[in-house]
Amino acid sequence: MHPYTIKKAELPDLDFVAMLFDEYRVFYKQASDLDKARTFIQNRMKNNESVIFLAIERQSDNVIPVGFVQLYPSFSSVSMKKLWILNDLFVAPSARKKGIAKMLMETAKNYAVKTEAKGLILETAVDNDPAKKLYESMGYKKDVQCDHYEFIISSIEWGNDPKN
Repeated sequence: MHPYTIKKAELPDLDFVAMLFDEYRVFYKQASDLDKARTFIQNRMKNNESVIFLAIERQSDNVIPVGFVQLYPSFSSVSMKKLWILNDLFVAPSARKKGIAKMLMETAKNYAVKTEAKGLILETAVDNDPAKKLYESMGYKKDVQCDHYEFIISSIEWGNDPKN
């Protein structure tokens, strides 16, 4: 029996997902804040604002969370279809190189097919070579036809200047 399984995360899984989500944010050089991570994930779950798949390892009677993927819904106006944003993918360092990221990616793909979506889109850091290698090995193509822009609204623009 394979020691790893993937399941759709539900509220009883909140603490497992929040712990992994906090580690994911630390990987992207954010300060650890487990309470805020828990609140953020709890809000996504309660409001059905994302779909999270959780990878777990079973060791005897223990269940150990080892990774997750989080999908956010979007839509393609041109194709008039749902589109999933694969926003977060994380595998705990102790569980890497065991095929878990690929299992999570396959689960996300199967979910996109099941929900009749146009597809999945994602982005990663330009220096995240292991992730890019995985995505390309699974058939993802780098978008060379579009430039992506962002406009970040700072807390000062919202009147939340920390100096006040």
